Amino acid sequence: MPEYALKYADPRGEIREQVLEAASEAELRDRLSQQGYLVYSVKTKGRLAGFSAGLGGRKKLDVEKFLIFNQQFVTLFRAGLPILKCLDLLGDRLTDVKLSPVVREIRDDVKKGSLLSEAFKRQGLFPAIYTTSIMAGEKSGSLGEVLERYVNYQRLALAVRKKILLSLMYPSVLISLVILLVVFLVTFVVPRFASLYSTTNATLPAPTRILMAVGEAAEQYIVAGAAGLFGSIVGLRFYLRTDGGQAMADRVKMRTPVLSEIWTKYQVAQLARLLSTLLTGGIPLVQGMETASQSVGSPLLRGALNKAQKMVKEGQPLSGALASTGIVPPLAIDMIEVGESTGALPAMLNSVAEFYEDDVNTRMQASLSLIEPAIMIFMGIFVAFVLVSLYLPIFSLADSMN
Repeated sequence: MPEYALKYADPRGEIREQVLEAASEAELRDRLSQQGYLVYSVKTKGRLAGFSAGLGGRKKLDVEKFLIFNQQFVTLFRAGLPILKCLDLLGDRLTDVKLSPVVREIRDDVKKGSLLSEAFKRQGLFPAIYTTSIMAGEKSGSLGEVLERYVNYQRLALAVRKKILLSLMYPSVLISLVILLVVFLVTFVVPRFASLYSTTNATLPAPTRILMAVGEAAEQYIVAGAAGLFGSIVGLRFYLRTDGGQAMADRVKMRTPVLSEIWTKYQVAQLARLLSTLLTGGIPLVQGMETASQSVGSPLLRGALNKAQKMVKEGQPLSGALASTGIVPPLAIDMIEVGESTGALPAMLNSVAEFYEDDVNTRMQASLSLIEPAIMIFMGIFVAFVLVSLYLPIFSLADSMN
């Protein structure tokens, strides 16, 4: 029988992890539900599953198309259609060839008697905040409101992400053009001048000799260098998909002077919006922190959240638990503390998210405005060095002839 890695809460509310055998995932969920346990996640245990996930074999969700799906789902559900009918219509009419068969599988599971949240969770494709929100909506009888709230969260998160990507687009294009220019000069222009100067017996200036040596080496090893660079990039991408690679990337981000503050505030904004959405949907704080830790992509932040969750479970306030992690900025801690004392924690978390999203956007614009002139200055200095080094021997030869 296959083994499953299980995470669940016992009747006293304690989170437990265990590996159990069962004929299927559905059979294991039913067994534990009958015993009074609240199941958070069930994952197939095995080397092959872990290997394929590590190599990117896991399906990816298109965020924009998933947003469209949820908007259509909310519209149909608000119109009074039953859940099964909504899934029937969406499964047959979705234009996304990857999401459409998944929706049809979910429809079949619901037809067999599964809860909607369990059917979504069984796919292993959807975010934890989504399946947990649906579960809360099913239990409270406010599924339409929960789905609409998640659509608003998804729309805001996608808008922030697009804004950041658009801010990075121009510097990325500029850096790429600079790299191409440098490669062209070093591998094509410099070797042509080197062959010209090799026919003369003149003594070349030191800058010219250095540039010629670099050009000859680049021309000789360009293929091996390109292959090595491509292999390094591919290997680095696979490594960064592992837990160790992601943890290393987080440590690098935390130690980079300008990037550290921007990255931290962006993660705090994402966390605050996640918790705000879950708490507004009726999810208890401890369970909301558990779901948020599964939803964030940073291992460093995930470990900090797990630590804070244990402290909250022991009776400490959220503000104190987050302050002990040393990651959340003091201003966010103060705002959360005010939200706890006034009983308006979800609204205050939403304010924290908005404040830090605006702050991240402002700081990114300021940083990029400094990067662009620096790139132009570097390009100008390099091109000037190449031109002076290439034409300096010509001037020397002209002077000697006169």
